[in-house]
Amino acid sequence: MMTKVRQITGTKPNAQAAFHVIVDNYATHKHPDVMEWLEKHRRFVFHFTPTSASWLNAIEGFFAKLTKKSLKRGVFRSLRELKDAIHRFLDHTNANPKPFTWTKDPNKIIAAVRRGHQVLDSIH
Repeated sequence: MMTKVRQITGTKPNAQAAFHVIVDNYATHKHPDVMEWLEKHRRFVFHFTPTSASWLNAIEGFFAKLTKKSLKRGVFRSLRELKDAIHRFLDHTNANPKPFTWTKDPNKIIAAVRRGHQVLDSIH
């Protein structure tokens, strides 16, 4: 991840503009080396998603699929070509929907939430 952030550092035209990055709560994003780097590069602001934000996994999966099937290894000579590729992917995906089917037992989810609340309550 930091390789990509360092790449962006050199390509952003306005070196003073804030750069907001949304990341999950994965431990590597909070690694001391990352936090130290962020201290030195104040224009980068990390926004951490809530630990329980599993709904974001579906969004991340969607963008991963878009990247893998339409953008990776693509050659786009203009912003228009890039947008066209994204729209083709969206049109195909919308024409061939695959609804999400929930498979987790709701009672297990509720039990996990209760356990999480107990842990949080014991801390405070």
